[in-house]
Amino acid sequence: LKNERVARAFLELCGIVHRLRAPGGCPWDREQTPSSLKPYIIEEAYEVLDAIDSGAPEPLCEELGDLLLQVVLQSEIADEAQSFDIADVTNAISRKLVSRHPHVFGDAQAKTAAQVLTNWEKLKHRESGGQKGLFDGLPRGLPALQRAARMGEKAGRLGFDWPSTTGVREKVDEELAELEEAVTSGDRDAMTHELGDVLFSIAQWARHLGLQPEESLAAGCERFKTRFSRMQALAVADREGGLDGLSIDEMEAYWQRAKRQ
Repeated sequence: LKNERVARAFLELCGIVHRLRAPGGCPWDREQTPSSLKPYIIEEAYEVLDAIDSGAPEPLCEELGDLLLQVVLQSEIADEAQSFDIADVTNAISRKLVSRHPHVFGDAQAKTAAQVLTNWEKLKHRESGGQKGLFDGLPRGLPALQRAARMGEKAGRLGFDWPSTTGVREKVDEELAELEEAVTSGDRDAMTHELGDVLFSIAQWARHLGLQPEESLAAGCERFKTRFSRMQALAVADREGGLDGLSIDEMEAYWQRAKRQ
């Protein structure tokens, strides 16, 4: 009965999208192309992340629906061009899931999540006939810190990684020292190069600590935003002009007050 309910709901959504794109449907929907919908895919994906962070099921349910709409809409446009349809999309992912989980649908063995991920990378490489590089599947538009962590994770699955967190920490110190040398030299190209190495090594340190560097930085940005806004409010309550004209020491005093609150 649950499968029937799911099938009916999915078919209804596909029918609605088809109607919107059909002659006499919605002018806006009919004008959309795969490229014009790119910003909405990114926006909806980030709204899903916000909903997950909220911890509430209702917004997550709604945002997942908005993201699913983008998949169905892209598939409908492709169907009109006779490229593929939503059935091809679902069949493709089903085949991929079965082929990438031989420990479930075949005779392979994988008793830990780490073994599953290692086998996954090997299967992907085999499926491509050895033509794809390890990082070819990582989107170029992925946030840089997240991309760095994923690159380290993929390399680590094949054994190219530090054996312990201590080794990564030492690498961070090494890269910081090289950045200091570049700063001393005044060579901006060298500084850019070394700063990139520092950030990359910090992303790997976060990965070894079981942390997501992108999420950690996003949380840090929110903390700074909240504290700075609080600092401004305290200054405005104390004096005309707020923070304007204050020395760095005076602003630091307000910052510490804001942190204590």
